[in-house]
Amino acid sequence: MKIGLMGIGGRMGAALLETLLHRDHTLSCAIEAPGSPLSGSDAGMLSGGQSLGVLVSPLHETELSGTEAVIDFSSTEGTMSLLPIAVAASIPLVIGTTGLSENQVAEIEGAAGYIPILFSPNMSVGVNLLFKLTELVSGILDEGYDVELFEAHHRFKKDAPSGTARKLIDIIRKANPSLASADEKHGREGMTGERSSNEIGVMTMRGGDIVGEHTVYYAGMGERIELTHKATSRNTFASGAVRGAEFIAKQKPGLYSMFDVLGI
Repeated sequence: MKIGLMGIGGRMGAALLETLLHRDHTLSCAIEAPGSPLSGSDAGMLSGGQSLGVLVSPLHETELSGTEAVIDFSSTEGTMSLLPIAVAASIPLVIGTTGLSENQVAEIEGAAGYIPILFSPNMSVGVNLLFKLTELVSGILDEGYDVELFEAHHRFKKDAPSGTARKLIDIIRKANPSLASADEKHGREGMTGERSSNEIGVMTMRGGDIVGEHTVYYAGMGERIELTHKATSRNTFASGAVRGAEFIAKQKPGLYSMFDVLGI
């Protein structure tokens, strides 16, 4: 396939490039934000590889014709700029950008009426199994268990809680009706009083080069269940995203998730 990368200069860019080349795909375009110091450089050099003959350029200078899918791990602004261009060119998208507002998500959902879009806050196969397990456990342990989340990422991450944590909260609310309108408690300090049953605790850690950790706790009286995923390499996300591009390029317009890719 001919795959384009949006946000190729970011922390995911090199991993995505390495993965798509390893899977015998071709980089069709390399997109970065306007004014990026990487503009004009050969994309192959970003991963320490050989020249690919594809120059890094801003979106407005990029030719998408011939591209079979674009993987986007850029920014909220970058994603929203890409959306109408992809629709006009009928290019399938894989969107892994987090921190999007409700209105921006609604725009993505609207665009999915015209092109196929794979939209997920986390493309890791393991994390998506965590999503499914959380759905299963939350539906069974619907009473008598306090639900708390912990997530950790590198010191450079801009949004908190992570998009994966927010997805987990959404899954918990849908699977457990008693927590559908529960308050979110982001950290605790001082005389908070006893914990109520109508809350979901959310703890966030930022530091060093942590790739990503997520744990969902179900704390009952006499036992505790913990569902944990720890990523030690961005290659897990890159592998899932490229696998998603292979999937989405064959689909009809619509909004898809990694559950569709994995068949779960």
